[in-house]
Amino acid sequence: MANPDLIRFILEAQKRNFSDVKIKEALLSNRWPIKEISSAFQSLRKPHHFKESLNIWLDSEVIKKLEKRAKRNMLNLNEQVEDILRRSVINAKPTQAKEKLDDMLVGLFSRKTPKKK
Repeated sequence: MANPDLIRFILEAQKRNFSDVKIKEALLSNRWPIKEISSAFQSLRKPHHFKESLNIWLDSEVIKKLEKRAKRNMLNLNEQVEDILRRSVINAKPTQAKEKLDDMLVGLFSRKTPKKK
């Protein structure tokens, strides 16, 4: 069972928009045991509901770089890859809807002059 004071501290820090890495660094610098920190973060994690799985094949050099980044972020390799994918999906800009063919043809053959930027 994770320390309730530690959990409260982590939740408060997360509310104040501190990253998990910064929170872990602060706790480690204040001599909290890594096992207690990990246990507290693990208890706060929502259980994964795997509906689908994804297998990827990566070059050994890429895996070494991912492992290095994961260690720096205090994550395991799977958590690091999941974090990268999640962030890329969240930060992706929405794509513009494709123009209908009729609209494209009208645009191409109309006599309107294009607007200058």
